[in-house]
Amino acid sequence: MAKVLIVAAHPDDEVLGCGGTIARHVAQGDHVDIVFMADGEGARGRGHRAKQSRMTAAYKCADILGAARPVCLGFDDNRMDRVPVLDIVQVLEKAVEKICPEIIYTHHFGDLNVDHRTTHQAVLTVLRPLPDSSARSIFAFEVPSSTEWASPCAGEAFIPNLYVDVAPYVEIKNRALMAYKSELREPPHARSREGIEALARWRGASSGLYMAEAFAVIRMIHKSPAGRTHIRKLR
Repeated sequence: MAKVLIVAAHPDDEVLGCGGTIARHVAQGDHVDIVFMADGEGARGRGHRAKQSRMTAAYKCADILGAARPVCLGFDDNRMDRVPVLDIVQVLEKAVEKICPEIIYTHHFGDLNVDHRTTHQAVLTVLRPLPDSSARSIFAFEVPSSTEWASPCAGEAFIPNLYVDVAPYVEIKNRALMAYKSELREPPHARSREGIEALARWRGASSGLYMAEAFAVIRMIHKSPAGRTHIRKLR
């Protein structure tokens, strides 16, 4: 059983970016934790009730996918760029230390949303490849109506190189998406159910699959079974 961690900026990013993959991990017997950086409502000027409703939706979504109850770290929505990165890292680090994840999914750096970019930076800082780190794989997901809307700057565009077959889990992902029904849009919006399904079909067609979620591999480390690196001295 692997320990999997999803670090998402806002509730709904987790299912938009890797809902099918989460369901697949759970089906394989892996344990999946979800950490949100912000509530996703503050920037809209909505009150405490709206924030509670969004987290209730997050709990329902996690239940459907089979993940553990999510945690929100409480940073200001769409204002994470105003917080010193060190402060963000210190809070996230405490959450990660409790989980000790082996596989991590988070946002791509080349994303339009400032919270998504800041989350990516914080995750990579917390999960530096230190000798005692539990993390062995970090993958970046795409969020419809955010990742593809960014300026296509050289070196920052989302270019996937890992495709996960999610065809058996599309129904579960769709049910989980409906927990965030108020966040979905009408077609032809990228965050409509039709747009999300079209993306899954395109990522599948791009990789010889029917339906897929795509990721950019940030880091993959293969350790020896004992967790030690064997070095042969050169003479």
